[in-house]
Amino acid sequence: MRGYTRVLVSGVLATVLIGVSACSSSGGDSTAAANDKPLDKVTYLTAFGPAGRDAFAFVAREKGYFKEAGLDVDIQLGKASGENVKQVVAGQAQFSNLDLVGGWILEGTNPEYKDKFRAIAAVHQQSLVAILTLEGSGITSPKDLTNKKIGAATASVNQLLFPAYAKLAGFDPNSVKWVNTQPTQVASLLASGQVDAVSTFLIGKGGIEKAAGKKVVILPYNQYLSDLFGNGIIASNKILAENPDLCRRMRDALLRGLQYSIDHPDEAAEILHKAQPAAAVAAAKGEITSMTPYVPAPAGAPLGSMDEKRVAKALAILEASGLLTTTLKPESVVDFDLTPKA
Repeated sequence: MRGYTRVLVSGVLATVLIGVSACSSSGGDSTAAANDKPLDKVTYLTAFGPAGRDAFAFVAREKGYFKEAGLDVDIQLGKASGENVKQVVAGQAQFSNLDLVGGWILEGTNPEYKDKFRAIAAVHQQSLVAILTLEGSGITSPKDLTNKKIGAATASVNQLLFPAYAKLAGFDPNSVKWVNTQPTQVASLLASGQVDAVSTFLIGKGGIEKAAGKKVVILPYNQYLSDLFGNGIIASNKILAENPDLCRRMRDALLRGLQYSIDHPDEAAEILHKAQPAAAVAAAKGEITSMTPYVPAPAGAPLGSMDEKRVAKALAILEASGLLTTTLKPESVVDFDLTPKA
């Protein structure tokens, strides 16, 4: 009750006033004081619409993790790497979940993005990008994609990484025709037969199978592009410099939501559906369950941690694949002072 003390003695009105005065003088308990402190307002972008992979942010809000961290978070639906980076750099959002590789490619090829944002935690320790097609499509290997139509979210990491994937898999990346769409429409492109395959996260398999009524064939990018990270949490360099404590609180609240989500996928899916009715519970649960093996950090490191040597190796892979026009250093793409430590 915000520190108000009720004492049953004679003279009710006078006693309440005395009680309030006494409580104010003593400062109340620390919980009450924290609750009275104004919350810091920030904007957070999901990686890819209202998908199950982003349920953990809604869980953090529903479970009160943001509020406990002193945060009032406006969760907005993201539109893949290109648009999310653009909004963070422009200051329209302070934090975003996005595919780290996609973000690094954008930074390494666009001067306007260089040194404007960094990662503070990994969500997926491995890349989940893949080509998905339906059984019976005739596509069973990467080379079968030649002269095919592939659907993908506009400006997504899937398209950014595809040239390197295609070259390593032994076929011409220019031999395919891309069909661009919104993140939420990728699955329906394949299910409706408008494209031969889609490039999306492999955890979208369940949703596509349900929509198409057929089994899905997965061609993962990591078969040829190993040691790449998947999604991660980024923040603008501006807020990292001006308010690192706020960034730590946001990071920790999101990671609490992530841990709860993989521990309780059914509940997390329900929470997401409650906040975003367009997100079907079964599909959301399927994504959370499918991504769970990719979430834990290696060698017992804490959730969300990022190893500097692994980051350097990932950047070297991108540079060697011709995906970067300028050399990026690990410390320029990850704030290692803010990533979780053991």
